[in-house]
Amino acid sequence: MKSFLQVASTQFPRRTVVSFVFLLFALLVAFKVGGYILSSDFTSLGFIGLVVAGAATLLVVINSWRKGLYFFLVWLLFEDLARKFLGNNMAIYFAKDTLLLIVYLSFFAAYRRKDPDVHTFRPPFLPVLLVFVWYAALQMFNPASTSIFYGLLGIKLYFYYIPLIFVGYAVINSEADLRKFLNVNLGLMLIIAVLGIAQSIVGPRFLNPEVIADDIRLLSETYRVSAAGVRVYRPTSIFVSTGRFADLLIVAWFLVFGFSGYLLLRDPRGRLFAFLALAVTAAACVMCMSRGVFLWSIIGAVVGSVAFLWGAPWRHGEALRTLRSLQRAALGIGLAVVVLLVAYPDAFLGRLAVYSETLDPRSPTNELVHRARDYPLQNFLAAFDYPRWPYGYGIGTISLGGQYVSRFFHTRPPAGNVESGFGTIVVEIGILGLILWIAVSTAIAFSAWKVVRGLKGSPWFPLAFMIFLYAIALLLPMTFVSMDAYQDFILNAYLWLLLGILFRLPTLALTVPLSAGSAVPQTPSDWVR
Repeated sequence: MKSFLQVASTQFPRRTVVSFVFLLFALLVAFKVGGYILSSDFTSLGFIGLVVAGAATLLVVINSWRKGLYFFLVWLLFEDLARKFLGNNMAIYFAKDTLLLIVYLSFFAAYRRKDPDVHTFRPPFLPVLLVFVWYAALQMFNPASTSIFYGLLGIKLYFYYIPLIFVGYAVINSEADLRKFLNVNLGLMLIIAVLGIAQSIVGPRFLNPEVIADDIRLLSETYRVSAAGVRVYRPTSIFVSTGRFADLLIVAWFLVFGFSGYLLLRDPRGRLFAFLALAVTAAACVMCMSRGVFLWSIIGAVVGSVAFLWGAPWRHGEALRTLRSLQRAALGIGLAVVVLLVAYPDAFLGRLAVYSETLDPRSPTNELVHRARDYPLQNFLAAFDYPRWPYGYGIGTISLGGQYVSRFFHTRPPAGNVESGFGTIVVEIGILGLILWIAVSTAIAFSAWKVVRGLKGSPWFPLAFMIFLYAIALLLPMTFVSMDAYQDFILNAYLWLLLGILFRLPTLALTVPLSAGSAVPQTPSDWVR
């Protein structure tokens, strides 16, 4: 018997068996592809391609969580393009979460086997965050919730991307890693911004299929009309909605502004790319026809400029580089404006007309105070009209994506929608949930600011400050206005990923030789306590 097994093992080695199975799989795929080609079923062909690419990607991710992180970011940004052209399929929607789960498992496995490249840390705000997570988990079983799946949805939207803070911290082991991360992400965002600018000029037929799902069509073909009758299209770029495109531009603007300041203080390489990225992002922020993006880009530029001057190494005579950084930023914005004005005056001036009519305090149709203060405040106070505001109706019951829970499980949410993000928290998990949210946001703000102050006078200060500003803007004012901001997976994922990078910068600053004019503290431990 033993000799028979040895012979069998010799005749059928494992590699041969694997090759045979792979051949059968390839033949099956080829058969299916041939049938779809003959029937002109290009949607099914697209799904076959995604499945094969996804299987290959998972094999790579299992072996390398670092490569997996970049695969995840690419899919995170370009997922909607597949959804538009292959139908609003939920398998595509949840593919990124499956991919991210594999990244988490691969990262944890590397940590368990004590991979020397995997560095971890303990976030200073972890205790209060865990209290919030514990309380929110209890809200899954709120008796007022009409389905446990609302609770699962809420937990996913609020907390699923939080572990990215540890992945972001570990992925940056050197300045080369930092530059790679920023260049890759800004490169992807630059492509999306350029496509969005083109779509704002060409119209909704560009980057949108002729046959499109009804629920996506309503999101991808929106216009804004000025008081003078000027009608301008709100582009979606590769996304299914103009809101998601606008959210990406907010992340891109904060990143490119901080990256430009870092490059001018640290290294001349890549400055041209950063300059072009800043100019294109500025143009996209104008052409996207989102008043929120327009205002946040101005706020980010003004506050960032003041902070850069405050954090410049004045004592060593290097503040001139900061002034040059701001001058180049202004030049990039001016170049974008001139190009748009000369090349596409109607599209550009039409958008300026809407901004002027609705945001200029001197305009009789000004909506700035109403949209920024009165309207979200009214929605926030409306949350207290619900009788269960002290303890809520359950996490996820009125969150983004709840319509899919209602459709698939034939259930209705127990409460109506509240547009204010703080109001949504009150309706879902009660007033204590809102208090914990503010406590977590405040703890993040204080700990992040401690890191930023520690980097004052160093080349990493501009980038650190813009990450800090982005985190505070998203967690407090943007979420106060609408919960869609925090629950947008792009804004959410980049929030935790960038926070991890922020807390990594002090250690990175100590391992990189600086010029005589750059000053950083001697130890990073005090910055993250």
